[in-house]
Amino acid sequence: MTVVYEDNHVIIVNKTASEIVQGDKTGDVPLSETVKQYIKEMYAKPGNVFLGVVHRLDRPVSGLVVFAKTSKALARLNEMFRGGEVKKTYWAIVKQCPPAEEGELVHYLVRNEKQNKSYAYSREVKGAKKAVLHYRLIGRSENYYLLEVDLKTGRHHQIRCQLAKIGCPIKGDLKYGFPRSNPDGSICLHARTVSFVHPVSKKLIEVTAPLPESNLWKAFQTI
Repeated sequence: MTVVYEDNHVIIVNKTASEIVQGDKTGDVPLSETVKQYIKEMYAKPGNVFLGVVHRLDRPVSGLVVFAKTSKALARLNEMFRGGEVKKTYWAIVKQCPPAEEGELVHYLVRNEKQNKSYAYSREVKGAKKAVLHYRLIGRSENYYLLEVDLKTGRHHQIRCQLAKIGCPIKGDLKYGFPRSNPDGSICLHARTVSFVHPVSKKLIEVTAPLPESNLWKAFQTI
């Protein structure tokens, strides 16, 4: 992970695809602990360091994760995420060209806990949650297409599931129908930008994450 923004109340890091945001059954050290350790060492803090997790990224996804360094910031950021006041854009690399260069996708997602997977339906079904995103084609390489995705709702595996539903599974995402995995176990989905009004200072914070270090991402570096 790399720290891309930090002040007294907020810290934003660029996570690699292999890191988990919070502890899970794998027992691997989560990103939240790595960030706590960084704060402890950087500021020679004694005792426990406070760090609030306000949102998550799936493990194989890279990019920006926002954490709160104070309880005041945590409460406000939680409200802002719930109320859709935090604007996040993602970049996704897909093999198939989407049906239109730009569009809004509306589906109804049903989460299967056992499979840790979501299923998208075009109409409302029992137990489904409405999922909305806007996508735009912003780049092409010889074999792939780069989409910029603006999330309107925050559902389980939403981008992965909705893009797969329109025939554009994300490169490396076996779970949602891409034929081959990426060598490093990542999928080509990157939380590229985040912007929000600072929970304490009320200034506008806008942060962009550097792209992952792979040749495929480098092909889109100039955008």
